[in-house]
Amino acid sequence: MDLSSIDPVVLMASVIVASTPILLAALGELVVERAGVLNLGVEGMMITGAICGFAIAVNTGSPLLGFAAAAAGGAALSLLFALLTQFALANQVASGLALTLFGLGLSALLGQGYVGVKPPPTAALDFGPLTDLPVLGRVLFSHDLMVYVALGLVAAVWGFLRFSRAGLILRAVGESHDAAHALGYKVVRVRVLAIVFGGACAGLGGAYISLARVPQWTEGMTAGAGWIALALVVFASWKAGRVLLGAWLFGGVSVLQLNLQAAGAQFPVASLGWITLAACAAYLGYVLWQRQEISGRTRVILGVTAFAGAAFSYWRQGVYVPFQVEYLSMSPYLITIVVLVIMSFDKSRAPGSLGRIFHASQ
Repeated sequence: MDLSSIDPVVLMASVIVASTPILLAALGELVVERAGVLNLGVEGMMITGAICGFAIAVNTGSPLLGFAAAAAGGAALSLLFALLTQFALANQVASGLALTLFGLGLSALLGQGYVGVKPPPTAALDFGPLTDLPVLGRVLFSHDLMVYVALGLVAAVWGFLRFSRAGLILRAVGESHDAAHALGYKVVRVRVLAIVFGGACAGLGGAYISLARVPQWTEGMTAGAGWIALALVVFASWKAGRVLLGAWLFGGVSVLQLNLQAAGAQFPVASLGWITLAACAAYLGYVLWQRQEISGRTRVILGVTAFAGAAFSYWRQGVYVPFQVEYLSMSPYLITIVVLVIMSFDKSRAPGSLGRIFHASQ
């Protein structure tokens, strides 16, 4: 195993690029859910945006037109979801799942003629002397436009929800659509606009995969990125800043597992014991932070588990097993699940009207 081949500067730059499609999709879904709508069709909108952006970019030679078409394609598909849930009052969960299946099928149909076609390159922005700065130049100033659009969108969504009157109305609709309607706010209009924005963001995220991250078209190439974006919104407790951190976490694990595969990494068996000890310590710290009492039975279980972890680490010290490619490939999703479990202790609650159907006659 040769970890010296992993350049930390290149790794950090790659993390930012890898996190961009998930960040874009998650920010759009964040706005949708803050409006009280649960759209599980993010995967379908992402893959639709991927093929729309790819096709337009190939036929026009302009990646910018491709990204614009991707946003339009994602928004158009989201309008179908809005029609079903806001006007036909269909179940949001079922409609979102149907949207994902529809998007996957539609993209496979539209993309039949684009397999093996190379899109026009998405060039990096020129920051002049800033690009030549040591470390920072490679990490922060060597990316294409969409990376900075995604980062700027984090600040824009945060500011919109926190400081603007429109953001306050959107949050009011998400917390209690009946109260917002009683105050005279157009609940359906607000939610439709939020859904369209979320669809456009998901489309941009999908296009970034097909035009920049992996510049080619392959059926199903989003590979679950939309579901990860949905999970990140929960991980972020519906806060824009935490969405950025979650996207970096997933992007980091995705890039790291590729580097570990190339380096022939081996797994230290003793680390399982240390992970067990860390989990016990984390739980104990959480209980103390919440000033909760620990029952005698819980103390025994905690003590036995910690002792078993320490004993296992001592017993298997120095033992390594090769990483299986399959284990490394599933590691981003496994880490996301672990993070969601940890963040479930956060008392920040979801919007009060999330997933509930609104009817003006109520």
